Amino acid sequence: MSARVLLPWTDIEVPEGVEAAYYDGGDAPTADLGDVEFYVLPYDRGPEPPKLIKELPSLRVVQSLSAGVETLVPLLPDGVRLANGRGLHDLSVAEHALALIHAAQRDLPRWFAQQTRGEWVREHTRSLADSRVLLVGYGSIGQAIERQLVAAEALVTRVASRPRPEEDVHGVAELPTLLPDADIVVLVLPDTPATRGLIGPDELAALPDDALVINVGRGTAIATEALLAETRTGRLRAGLDVVDPEPLPADHPLWTVPGVVITPHIAGGSASFYPRAKKLAAEQLRRYVKGEELLNLVES
Repeated sequence: MSARVLLPWTDIEVPEGVEAAYYDGGDAPTADLGDVEFYVLPYDRGPEPPKLIKELPSLRVVQSLSAGVETLVPLLPDGVRLANGRGLHDLSVAEHALALIHAAQRDLPRWFAQQTRGEWVREHTRSLADSRVLLVGYGSIGQAIERQLVAAEALVTRVASRPRPEEDVHGVAELPTLLPDADIVVLVLPDTPATRGLIGPDELAALPDDALVINVGRGTAIATEALLAETRTGRLRAGLDVVDPEPLPADHPLWTVPGVVITPHIAGGSASFYPRAKKLAAEQLRRYVKGEELLNLVES
């Protein structure tokens, strides 16, 4: 089988019989792409690359390098299959989630600020060890986060959309009874109608004083104004890689709330991601050419 494919990087291994064109998400492609069958989307390059999907009349497969593909599904023409980047970001996001937790628990922003002033003022801090962590979202990324939490000797309670008693996983319907016992809540959720606003005023109010809310999934899972109200008083703390709205406006008050650490949605894009993404793309192309089942296919 011969095929023409559109790839984001020139160093992806291409099987024999495949002709590759390249588009990194910057300037629009100048080559004729009318016969492209397989499109590997550029990663984290804004809204333009997905728009190209509708301009590829021969397209049969879209390979996303993101785990969440909810915004791509409506763009797919009939008969075009979609595969996601499940597994590519697991370690990267897990590292970042743990970094946010450690930054908050060990009060790193305070010590960084002291360093700029040349101050030596000591105080003992909170810890992750022995903390009760509610892990909401138990897919492959959630499981990677759990491994690091367990290594840090935290006490983890798993939560998914539906209970899985055989795996000791609770359902989200149990959150009202689980939240009051959580020192730390870690959210690893997609943006879906079921997850939007899942953590709202009532859920935040159920958390104990000084609890820490970590979000490395999608910002829409938390009601931003409710979180702002709880963190402004100092009752709750937060570590956020994702927010709603995103990007967070420069004048938004959440930026300057003590006890809130914000990073600009960069958890998934560490150095470990790129070789894994290129390996997945190469394997998918091999499978496509051989007529084998693709990995990570998304049901539409």
